[in-house]
Amino acid sequence: MIRQAQKFLDKLELDRTGRPGRSALLANDDRIVGTGADDLCQLGHELLERLNVVAVALVEPALPFADFLIRKAGRAESCLVPRDTETRTFLHDIPFVRHQELATQPADQLARLLGNRKGILVEGLGIIATGAVTPEQAYINVSSIFHSVFVKYLLDILGEKSLSAEEQLALADFQKNWLKPLASDIAFAPAGTLDERAHILDEICRIGRETVRLGLVDSFFGNISLRHQETIYISQTAASLDELEGCIDPVPIDNSSTCGITASSELLAHQKVYAQTGARTLLHGHPKFAVIMSMICETAECPITDCWKDCPHVRQVGTIPIVAGEVGAGGLAERIAPVIGEPGAVMVFGHGVFAIGRDGFRDALAAMIATEEWCRNEYFRRLEANG
Repeated sequence: MIRQAQKFLDKLELDRTGRPGRSALLANDDRIVGTGADDLCQLGHELLERLNVVAVALVEPALPFADFLIRKAGRAESCLVPRDTETRTFLHDIPFVRHQELATQPADQLARLLGNRKGILVEGLGIIATGAVTPEQAYINVSSIFHSVFVKYLLDILGEKSLSAEEQLALADFQKNWLKPLASDIAFAPAGTLDERAHILDEICRIGRETVRLGLVDSFFGNISLRHQETIYISQTAASLDELEGCIDPVPIDNSSTCGITASSELLAHQKVYAQTGARTLLHGHPKFAVIMSMICETAECPITDCWKDCPHVRQVGTIPIVAGEVGAGGLAERIAPVIGEPGAVMVFGHGVFAIGRDGFRDALAAMIATEEWCRNEYFRRLEANG
C-alpha cells in the first residue's frame, strides 16, 4: 500500500499538480501508512481515523487558482461549481473552507465535509481528496479537482475587467514557468507495421504515455483506439492512458463478441467516427485550454441553458468545430462523426478534443497538439485584449 501511495504522490508532482515536497498520501491498510510532508501526513492521519475510506491525499497545488476563486466567491457561497465535464461527471461541485473559517484543530470539520464529497478545497492549504477503496481514487479526485479549478479560474477571469497585482504576478509566473512548450519528438511506428496485434498494442501504449506526458489528459480520463481490419483496439474504461498495458480491448466492428463491455465508455463515438471517416486511429484527451475555449460562446440572447448537451449548433474556434453532447452513448457519439473528417479534430463543449489519424497516430497527435496550442494562444490574446 505504501508503494501505491508513493507512486501516485510522485505522479502528482511529475505532472506539476502539486508543489514539490508539499503533498501527502496516506492509506489505511490494517494500520495507517503514508508518505509526504510531515505536517500534511499528520492531518491526513487524523482524517483517516475519522473517515470510512481507504485513502486520503492532501496536495498544495502548484498554482494558486483555487485560493483566488475562494477569495472571489460571495460570502454566502461555500462551494465552487465549474461547468466542465470532469466536474459534472465526477465531482458535481467542490466545497471549500475559507482560511478564517478553519478550526484550530480542523480534522473534525474537514472530515464532515469529506464525508459528502470526493474532495474539498481549503484556502491556504490546498486540495484534500479521498479514495473509497484505493489510493488511486484519491489521486484521481485530486487530479480532477485541479483540472476543474484550472479551467474555471482561467475562464472566469476572461470576463473580469481587472485583476489584482497578486493575480497578475501569478499569471506571469504561470505563463513563464508552469506552461511548457507543446512539442513531441516521439518516433511514430510506420503505418505498414501496424498490422500485427503486438505492434498495435505497443503503439497504443506509447501514444497514450506521450499524450499524458504532454499534459493533454490527466488521471484516468481520455481514450485511444486503432482500427485494424474488422477490429477496433480501444483502451478500457477508467484506464490511465500512461498505463495501458493489459488495458486495451479488441472489439469486433460488428459487435459479435462481448469484448466491448469493458471498453471505453466512448466506444460508440469511436465506432461512428471510423464508419463515417475511414480513419485508422482516434485519440481523445482533455487539453485544458481547448476545454476553456470550447465553453466560450458569444451568441446573444440564446435560450439554451444546458449548452453542454442541448446546443444543436456546430460552432467554430479557428478551423476546429465545437459540438455539444453527453458522454457515452448520448449525443456526443452522434455529433462528432459528421464534422471531424475534414479538419481532423473536433472539440466537445467543456469536455476535450477528439482527433483522428489516417494511417497511424502521427496525424491524430499532431491535430490535438495544434488544437491545444491554438487555443492557448487565443486564450492569452483575449486575456491581454481585456487589459
